[in-house]
Amino acid sequence: MQVEAISSWREFDDAIAYANSAGPRAGRAHSSLVFRGLARSSYTNRHSLARLGDDYHELERHLIRNFRKYAHRERPGPTLWDWLSLAQHHGLPTRLLDWTFSPFIAAHFATATSPEQEAVVWAVDCAAAHELLPGDIRRSLASEGATMFTTELLAEHAPTLGDLERLSDQEPFVVFFEPPSLDDRIVNQSAVLSTLSDGEASMDDWLEKHEELCHAWRIPPDAKAEIRERLDQANITERVLMPGLDGLASWLRRYYAPGHAAVDLSEGGAAMAGEAPTGTSQGEQYEQRVLS
Repeated sequence: MQVEAISSWREFDDAIAYANSAGPRAGRAHSSLVFRGLARSSYTNRHSLARLGDDYHELERHLIRNFRKYAHRERPGPTLWDWLSLAQHHGLPTRLLDWTFSPFIAAHFATATSPEQEAVVWAVDCAAAHELLPGDIRRSLASEGATMFTTELLAEHAPTLGDLERLSDQEPFVVFFEPPSLDDRIVNQSAVLSTLSDGEASMDDWLEKHEELCHAWRIPPDAKAEIRERLDQANITERVLMPGLDGLASWLRRYYAPGHAAVDLSEGGAAMAGEAPTGTSQGEQYEQRVLS
């Protein structure tokens, strides 16, 4: 699909405004776009579970079972999707991908690290994507008058991952849902999660096939630096998006680093999780960990 190059904050803001006014959902009072920022344009939209190796699909149920067993006191909610949200939130490899309702939060993740590397911000019209869902689950969402699933509504149709996969007649579909408000990070980041009905399918393949529902913007280093300065000025920083001492330390470490954007070498880095190319250094792998 075509990826637009952005050369300034003004161009980024204009591109977001145009994306919100175009496409099959244009004219709605509230945008149905969700956004995802990656600090390097070479990163892919591959979920963390797939990075465990060729047999990752077989490992999924063991990861979930043991996470629920050892984290049972957390009680995030009654559904599998509540538990998957909690697991994703704390870094367990899952089939979920992180998104946000805010283009500027996505831009934060795209610009907080790797100042010398080109970044990318993705957008998907989740309402239009949900119009491609199988009949019953699509009608259920429409009857709620909603564009986004809750964990409870999703669980009504897919209480298990196997049930979700069985809903797909032919090609995989994508579902976007809001995680429960487990803590202030999820709330402040306007978090959204997605999953494909087939855990072995590729989100990048889905995006390529449905490019009319998507936008992507490449942000070269010069524009990245300007956008980063604007976001800091608007207080869209780790200190706000990651409340607590960890976020404060991450913000100060980046702010006082040369160039005001440094690779985060500690856990809890500053980029939405995405797969890096083979041979990535340990520091760059840390950089992919999601804040939420």
